Amino acid sequence: MQDKLIIFDTTLRDGEQSPGAAMTKEEKIRIARQLEKLGVDVIEAGFAAASPGDFEAIRAIAEIIKDSTVCSLARASENDVRRAGEAIKPAKKGRIHTFIATSPIHMENKLRMTPDQVVERAVQAVKWAREYTDDVEFSAEDAVRSDIDFLVRVFDAVIQAGATTINVPDTVGYSIPALWGDRFKELLARVPNAGKVVWSTHCHNDLGMAVANSLAAVMNGARQVECTINGLGERAGNASLEEVVMAVKTRKDIFPCDTRIDTTQIVPASKLVSSITGYPVQPNKAIVGANAFAHESGIHQDGVLKHRETYEIMRAEDVGWNANKLTLGKLSGRNAFRTRLKELGIELESEDALNAAFARFKDLADKKSEIFDEDLQALVSDEFVSEASENYKLVYLNVCSQTGEIPHAKVTVLDNGVERSAEANGGGPVDASFKAIESMVQSGSELLLYSVNNITSGTDAQGEVTVRLARGGRIVNGQGADTGIVIASAKAYLNGLNKLHSRLERAHPQV
Repeated sequence: MQDKLIIFDTTLRDGEQSPGAAMTKEEKIRIARQLEKLGVDVIEAGFAAASPGDFEAIRAIAEIIKDSTVCSLARASENDVRRAGEAIKPAKKGRIHTFIATSPIHMENKLRMTPDQVVERAVQAVKWAREYTDDVEFSAEDAVRSDIDFLVRVFDAVIQAGATTINVPDTVGYSIPALWGDRFKELLARVPNAGKVVWSTHCHNDLGMAVANSLAAVMNGARQVECTINGLGERAGNASLEEVVMAVKTRKDIFPCDTRIDTTQIVPASKLVSSITGYPVQPNKAIVGANAFAHESGIHQDGVLKHRETYEIMRAEDVGWNANKLTLGKLSGRNAFRTRLKELGIELESEDALNAAFARFKDLADKKSEIFDEDLQALVSDEFVSEASENYKLVYLNVCSQTGEIPHAKVTVLDNGVERSAEANGGGPVDASFKAIESMVQSGSELLLYSVNNITSGTDAQGEVTVRLARGGRIVNGQGADTGIVIASAKAYLNGLNKLHSRLERAHPQV
């Protein structure tokens, strides 16, 4: 029998530390439902002590999720651990993940603590966590640059204190696979009672080796991998869940373990996370990129047509490609619409929200003949911004862009219930629209990113626009979708402005 490889997803915690990727409670719940459907073993739902919003999001997820363990991160301090414990209290299966830095550079310059003090604090944190749950994970932050003898000492102490999972993180993405594998091999050989706990790896992608390092750890005894959907994460990101899972599944001849992941849910999870965070997936991204199973070379095409396995080591269908067939059309009724949303893990909070989403669905069905799951995901996104936080709403947009003429835009916006209009010229229709909006709202925000992606294929596809806005040290993403790119752009800009105004939009960690 193969060992079980535990998949620990930290998209909702480490992943949202990407600039602009901070999520609302409702957005976190949507992703958590999809992660549960995917079969993730542990969902790290957030950092309870970071903000009241994060605490509430973790607690809400703990109340909803039944098939996955719900985890909260906590520094090795009593307040952090107790906030985490309270946040996961409703969970059917809850975990506290506490950590402290163990490298000389962190202990001396950040913590300003001696090694003895670090060991004492680590042990105490585990004991505090055990008051709330028997499932306690301990991480040695920056283990990659920590002295191996000190790691052995710390891990021995926290295991005796009651830790059940030991995580060894490459916090700064510094290691290479051969060395990371050797580190796990030595730790498992030297730490007393190493066989009584689950060993975990958490790798960052600064040198592009997060997945390779994670798999090297698995080959040397790790049985939990901490990863994120699409490799999302701060700096260069984390180990990519889909790459880890499919590597283990595809190379069963090498890896002595397997996961419980439903791989057909990988692509839907990727698209949902991309849509909510505003981080598009590059076309040549492994597993979930648009070109991951495309063949341009004539030699490759000929080989695949004759026998798929000549150039394909996986089936596209196995990871969820082509799974989202036409589901609804213009003649579909409200009940079919509601049922499909529920199947996608989308639950609108009120009948009014459902009615509004259904009305937009009917409008979209008049514009395009085929409505796909991705269209529905984009369609209902606006419903997860509460009415109270919707300061601005697009009422009317008219743009003129023709050869030899300066693009011009006329915009009418509902500003806290009052209609306001403005006109502006710009370098293009989108630029003119943004300038017209800014002349009214005078937000003082800086546009950091403007990105356009098609939600589905075809010239009638909805365009999904992401804008990243910054103001006062805070960074948010705004999203908008429409069959008209300029309209989608205006919606995205206003969505970003609403998030800058909203108290519901989480300020952690981009503050």
